[in-house]
Amino acid sequence: MLQGKTALITGASRGIGKGIAEIFAKNGCNIAFTYASSVEKAKAFEQEISSQYGVKIKGYQSDAANFNQSLALADEIIADFGKVDILINNAGITRDTLMLRMTEEQWDDVINTNLKSAFNLTKAFLKHFLGNKAGSIINMTSVVGVMGNAGQANYSASKAGMIGFTKSIAKELGSRNIRCNAVAPGFIETEMTHALDENVRKGWTDTIPLKRGGTPDDVANLCLFLASDLSTYITGQTISVCGGMLM
Repeated sequence: MLQGKTALITGASRGIGKGIAEIFAKNGCNIAFTYASSVEKAKAFEQEISSQYGVKIKGYQSDAANFNQSLALADEIIADFGKVDILINNAGITRDTLMLRMTEEQWDDVINTNLKSAFNLTKAFLKHFLGNKAGSIINMTSVVGVMGNAGQANYSASKAGMIGFTKSIAKELGSRNIRCNAVAPGFIETEMTHALDENVRKGWTDTIPLKRGGTPDDVANLCLFLASDLSTYITGQTISVCGGMLM
């Protein structure tokens, strides 16, 4: 479905980002990805994907929340791959605590990593997409960006901002054949959720109509559709992958 295309996926060394990279590579897509710290983990992931699927893949250690680093990253990736067709703004962190205890640093860290990074990378690749008169931008939001969540005012605000950003970019760039959509995962089983107490996880899944957490593949399959030519008339949408948690 993505044969001959190239995607940049931020924060793809683990969790949902890794799942997206694997599904995309399986469908013939070349992969550029960013990671924050673990060079060895990124190199192992490059080797795994390259040997299994035969696509070109390269990791870049970069801080997506840094504007100048993002500009330099875009130039480097375009030089290495020749073009980029798909941008997935997936980089994200949590710094959960009640508002009463939340520090300015905890607020700024989450807003910068989750929301400012999407501005940075979209801005960095904008002229490239405009020159190609094509592009699919996929922004990773969350169901809590729609419904809010106690103890996550910073995270919820960043993800709600991502939805507004997505709609605005879709309106600005639609006439140039550049699409922008948001994906809103619910409770997805990753390394992060596995660290939670079993009773906490059960409390989440009991509220979900499908009675289970999602998998990274559930999110990745939607991203595959939105990145492919099967979705050329879809833009400005926020689509939930949440097992019915958000209705």
